Order: sequence, then C-alpha cells, then structure tokens
Amino acid sequence: MVPIEIRDVTLVYDTPGGKVPGVKNVNFNIGASEFVCIVGPSGCGKSTLLNIIAGFLTPVAGEIRIGGKPVTGHGMDRGVVFQDFAQLFPWRTALGNVTFGLEMKGVAKDEREKIAREQLRLVKLEKFTGSYPHHLSGGMQQRVAIARALAYNPAVLLMDEPFAALDALTRDDMQRLLADVWRATRKTVIYVTHNVAEAVYLADRVVVMSPHPGTVKAEIKIELPRPRDPLSVEFLECQKELLGHLGHDANANEPVN
Repeated sequence: MVPIEIRDVTLVYDTPGGKVPGVKNVNFNIGASEFVCIVGPSGCGKSTLLNIIAGFLTPVAGEIRIGGKPVTGHGMDRGVVFQDFAQLFPWRTALGNVTFGLEMKGVAKDEREKIAREQLRLVKLEKFTGSYPHHLSGGMQQRVAIARALAYNPAVLLMDEPFAALDALTRDDMQRLLADVWRATRKTVIYVTHNVAEAVYLADRVVVMSPHPGTVKAEIKIELPRPRDPLSVEFLECQKELLGHLGHDANANEPVN
C-alpha cells in the first residue's frame, strides 16, 4: 500500500458569476492502509478534493502524489465508489459489473471471474452473481460497487458519500461491512461524508474542512479500538469533539448529522 501526499492543492471553478474557489492550499498526508474521512458542510470542497485525488479534476496549483508519483489523471491505482446507484452498468450482472475493471486490464476471462467471485463473497453477495442492478436493493448495489472498485486491486479506495442515499438501518449495516472489508484488505481509504457518527465509526483520522474557502480546518485522530461501539462514552466524546470543530461552519451552512 502506498502513502498519499497532498501538497498546496488549489482549484478554482470558472462560473458565470466569476471565479469560485473549490479548495485552497490543502495540505496533508495519508499513510499506507490508513482510513481517512473528510467531513465538512456543503460547499467546503470535500468532493472536489476527492475528485482531484481521483484524477477527474486538475488543480490550478499544488500537486498530489501517490507512492511518490504525481497524479496526472485517473489511474488503475485508484478505485472510486460514488453515492449514485447509477454507477453500475444496468446491462451487466453483478458478476459482469465486478469483472469490468479486470477486462480493462486484459485479465483472462477465467481469472477475472474467479477474482470477481472472491470480491462478491467479501461483500456477502456470492449468491447474487447473476443478478442485474435493478433486481438489487440500494445497499446491495453499493456492495457491488465496492466489490468492483476492489477487484482490480487498486492501492487506494476513494469513496464519495457512498451510503448517503440509504435508509438508516441499511447504512449502519454498510458501515459495518465496510469496516470488515477494510480490515480484510488493508486498503488506503479516503471517505467523504457529512455524517459525524459515520466518520468516528470508520476513520483512523478525520480531516475537517471549512468552506472559507475550501481549506483544512483540523485533523482529528480517532484512537478508539475496533470494532467500535457507537453508544460508548468514548465514541460519543469523539463525536462531540468533532462537532465542536464543525460547529461554526455547520451553523453557517446546514446541519452536519
């Protein structure tokens, strides 16, 4: 696994009303196999930063290095999972969706199907290999998306509020599943969320962003043992500390759950 260096990254959007900052002078490192959550109110640049790391956006200043190599576009060293269920190909089965990245890498059919079945087993969907996305619940579709992102063995997994559209019970189940998958794979994970409890449950470290404009406000290390109990006093204290850092920005924009 490889560390990530984010150095003085700035991005500006051109809009009809003029230039709008997306992120400004963002600096932090991510260690190998570290699970980092990025939190903050809407408009703070969380998703913008994730898209720069993914290589979908190009900063106007600064750079991102993965394993010492500068990011110059999207690469197979990064797997991406979005919030939108439409990220899956509707004409492909669960197995077909998971094999897609392996096909792009030129992996032989038997080998890629073997790998895809292993990843679907990891996300507990081994009985649904032949199912199409419209036959699967939202949570199951997101599990397929996670399996697809992991199948071609990227060094880094990038996740942009992947569980935000799910109901509360399904979201809790998915958080537990993702924690288990991370422990099994030890991928480096960068996870964007609005949800403070989710960040405390999943992260080794939480990066708090402020929308003034798109800067890092604080970095909080979560030193709770795993698996974590969301009802424990220690968990609630971490949540309270994180909310304290978010307080002013959250009130200025919208509540942070």
